[in-house]
Amino acid sequence: MVIAGLGVRAGSDVTLVTRRETLAHTLRTTRHHPYSVPGYRLPDAVSISQDAEGVLREEPDVLVSAVPSKAVSAVAEVVARSEFLGPIVSATKGIDPDSLTTATKRFARQLGGEDRLAVLSGPNLAGEIAEGHPAAAVVASTNEAVAHLARSALMCPSFRVYTARDVIGVEIAGAVKNTIAIGAGIADGLGAGENARAAYITRGVAEMARLGIVLGANPLTFAGLAGIGDLIATCSSERSRNHTVGRGLAAGKSLDTVLAGMREVAEGVPTTRAALKLGQAHGVELPIVQQIARVMFDGVNPVEAIDALMARDATDELNFLS
Repeated sequence: MVIAGLGVRAGSDVTLVTRRETLAHTLRTTRHHPYSVPGYRLPDAVSISQDAEGVLREEPDVLVSAVPSKAVSAVAEVVARSEFLGPIVSATKGIDPDSLTTATKRFARQLGGEDRLAVLSGPNLAGEIAEGHPAAAVVASTNEAVAHLARSALMCPSFRVYTARDVIGVEIAGAVKNTIAIGAGIADGLGAGENARAAYITRGVAEMARLGIVLGANPLTFAGLAGIGDLIATCSSERSRNHTVGRGLAAGKSLDTVLAGMREVAEGVPTTRAALKLGQAHGVELPIVQQIARVMFDGVNPVEAIDALMARDATDELNFLS
């Protein structure tokens, strides 16, 4: 919804497609989402539809898919049926725990290639963007023309967009940072302190990069907006859903209890399972992800998980680059 508003600010004609008629009706009549981004009013210029195939048959200049990771394949099926051949920008930040693939990989599998695909990511807390605060993001595509088109569709005075080519790096960073943010929420909930948070974020970047590099990513991507930029925002903000999960775990709640109290998806939960499987498949050590998984899925006490990380053997800081 907030991305639709950005498009209007950028001067684009925007149609927002929802999957449910009830939500479409609510947005048309109130211009407010019933629970997402409280207080944000969708601009009047945004058209609302629940007919995705009909909208796509009108051949829009670009499609932005902003759905949870678990819904990506369903969106790709709709796109394939509609025979839409234009650029597709994914704003999904997650890895499917079954196929172990990112959103663009699932789109490419159904649509026959990656040349018209892009991914949008960065430190973009929806509430702040909705309020018009300055923000920046990166849009990555192997097709420079697609990246530039996406940038033009979304860039406005309050939202700066950079382009890149490292699609896998941007997607891995955007997904795994959600898992890292759960750990940050745990540490904050336990009162671990500012030094701990800074050290944790820094080592989180190393862990994200370690996995991304073995999958073909450019190491420098993890020093950019999709990497350390997004990680800082998500690990430091109580507006972050994944940070909220971590704080709940630190308070002694079970994962099921924490998730039952949330209306929106915390992508870090399924991504943790996916990242662990990817690490095992590629022989990549992911100690932070492993300890967060123990807390979430095995009921390990968060303090015990922190102690396990602190007790690891000493090593070279930049060994993930070797």
